[in-house]
Amino acid sequence: MKQLTLTGFVIFLFFLTESLTLPTKLQDVDDASITQKFIEENIGYITVIAFSQYVQEASFEEVDRLVKIMTKYKGQCSGEVTLPDCPRLTNDILLEKTCAVKGLPQKYNFSHCCSMVDLERERCFFHNKKSDVGFLPPLPTLDLEEKCQTYKNNRESFLNNCIYEVSRRNPFVFAPTLLTVATRFEEMAKTCCEEQDKANCFRTKAEPVIQYLKALSSYQKNVCGALVKFGPQVLKSINIAILSQKFPKIEFKELTSLLEDVSSKYEGCCEGDAVKCIRRRSKIMSHICSKQDSISSKIKDCCEEKIPKRGECIIYSNKDDRPKDLSLREAKFTENENVCEQRDANPDIFMAEFLFEYSRRHPELSTPELLRIARVYEDLLEECCSTENPPDCYGNAEYKFNETTQRSLKIVQRECEHVQNLGKDDLKYHYLIKFTKIAPQLSTEELTFLGKEMVTALTTCCTLSEEFACVDNLVDLVIGELCGINENRSINPAVDHCCKTDFAFRRPCFEGLEADKTYVPPSTSQGLFTFHADWCQAHKEELQRKKDRFLVNLVKLKPELGGEALQSLPTDFSNVVEKCCKAEGPEACFSEEGPKLAAKSQAA
Repeated sequence: MKQLTLTGFVIFLFFLTESLTLPTKLQDVDDASITQKFIEENIGYITVIAFSQYVQEASFEEVDRLVKIMTKYKGQCSGEVTLPDCPRLTNDILLEKTCAVKGLPQKYNFSHCCSMVDLERERCFFHNKKSDVGFLPPLPTLDLEEKCQTYKNNRESFLNNCIYEVSRRNPFVFAPTLLTVATRFEEMAKTCCEEQDKANCFRTKAEPVIQYLKALSSYQKNVCGALVKFGPQVLKSINIAILSQKFPKIEFKELTSLLEDVSSKYEGCCEGDAVKCIRRRSKIMSHICSKQDSISSKIKDCCEEKIPKRGECIIYSNKDDRPKDLSLREAKFTENENVCEQRDANPDIFMAEFLFEYSRRHPELSTPELLRIARVYEDLLEECCSTENPPDCYGNAEYKFNETTQRSLKIVQRECEHVQNLGKDDLKYHYLIKFTKIAPQLSTEELTFLGKEMVTALTTCCTLSEEFACVDNLVDLVIGELCGINENRSINPAVDHCCKTDFAFRRPCFEGLEADKTYVPPSTSQGLFTFHADWCQAHKEELQRKKDRFLVNLVKLKPELGGEALQSLPTDFSNVVEKCCKAEGPEACFSEEGPKLAAKSQAA
C-alpha cells in the first residue's frame, strides 16, 4: 500500500516534499531571510543541479569550476550586498556566469541562448534540455570500498558528484526534490559504509530513493508539460482537483487563495529556476500549516514536525473526512434555473467552483477523470445555454458524467484484464509492441522505459480496491512521459494530435491509436540479429534489457508483423542465447543461429 500512496499522491507530493535544512520552527517557516540563508548555505549544490540540468553534456570538472565561481560570487555578496550584481536574481547570475566560461557555449552548442537576456535566455536554456539521455555515458561504477573511502575523504565532492549524475539524467526534476535525494544519498552512505555487507545495504536503501525520484520525475514532467503545452488554466484545474479531494472541508475561497501560491511556484520550478522554486515552495508550506484548521483535520501532527519530516507526513496522511453535511450531488450546477447567468457572470470562477464541488464529492475518481467531467460539463453548458430551455438540457448532466466515467472505467478494466491474462514478461512485451507501433520514431531507450512504466502502473494498481483512480492517474503519467515537456516536441501526426489537442482526453485518444502509417522502417537490420559470446557473461537483468531492446528494434524494422508473431520472438531470442552459451563454441553457434532467427522473422 505504501507504494500506491507514493505514486497515487504524486500530484500532491511535488509541492509538499521538503528538503535538507529549511527552517525547523513553525513560526519561522514564512521568514524570507531563513529561506535566503538556506539558499546561500547550499549555493554549491543548487549550482550543480541547475548547471547539470541546463548543460547535460558538461563534465564534472566543468560543473565544479562553475560551483567555485558561484561560491565566490556568494561570498562577495555576503560581505558587500551593495555590489551591482548582488540584488539580481540568482538564476540570471548563474546563466550569465555559464555563458562567460570561455569556449563553453560553443562546445555545447548554447551560444544562441547566451545572446539573449533575462526570461528569454532562461527559456532558451530550458528548451535545450533533453529528456532522452541516451547520449550520456553509462553511470560510472565504483567499487563500494572505494566509494565509501571517497565519501569519508571528501564528503562535499562525493555529494556534488552524486547530484551531478542524477541531475543531468533528470533535467526536468525540481531542485528541491534533487536536494532531498542528495540527503538520502548521504544517509545511505553514512549507514552502509559502516556495514560489513555494503552491497546489500546500498541495494536495499537505494530502491525507495529510486522509486521516490521516478515518481516525482514523472509527475513534474507531466505537470510542466501541461503548463507549457496548455497554459496555466489546465495547471490550475489539476491543482483544484487534487486539493479538493485531499482537503474536502476546505472552503472554496480558501482553496483559491492556496492555488495562487501553488500556481506561482511553477513559473520557477518548470523553467529550471532552482532558487525561485525553493522560495515559492517554502511559502506554500507556510500557507498550508498556518491555515490547517480550515484546511484539514489530518495534518495537525504533521505541522508540528520538523521541516524535513513535515512534507512527507502530510503526503502520507489520509484524505480528510468528507463533511457530514456534504450532499452526494451539488444541485446548484444541474438543478438551478440560473446556471447560465451564473456561468456568464464569471466563466473561470464558475468552472473552478464546479470542479471543486465535484472533486471533493468523488474521492474515488482520478484527476484526469475529474478534468474530463469538467470539460464535458463546460461543453454541455455551451450547448444548453443557447437553447430555448437550458434547464431541461443541462438537467441530464449527471447522466453525461456517469457515461464519461463508464467509458474510462472500461479502458481500465481492459488493461487490468491484460494483467490477469498475461504473465509479467508477456504484459511488458504487449506494451513494448503497442508503444513502438504507435510511436516508432522514439528512441529504443524511451520505448523500453515506457513499456516498463506501464507494467509498473498496472501491476501496482490492478489488485487494489481503488483500482480505477490508481490506474488512470499512473497511466496518465506514462502518457505524459511519452508526450514530453517541450512545446515543439513532435513524434508523428497521430501522436502529436493526442498530446496537444486536449489534456483531459489524452488517454482515450491514445486508446484509439493504431500503428503509425507515416513511418518508414530502416532498410537494413543494422546488426539486430548479430549476437556475441560476451552476452554469456551478462547478468540476468542485462540480458532482459537486451531482449526488450531486441523486440523494440524488431518492431521498428518490421512494423507490419502481427502481435502473435512478435510475442513469440523474444522466447526464440532467449532460446538462442541459452543454447549458444551452453555450446563449446558460443561465437560459432551465434553465427549460425542469428541468421536462422532473422529468417524466421522474415517469414513471419
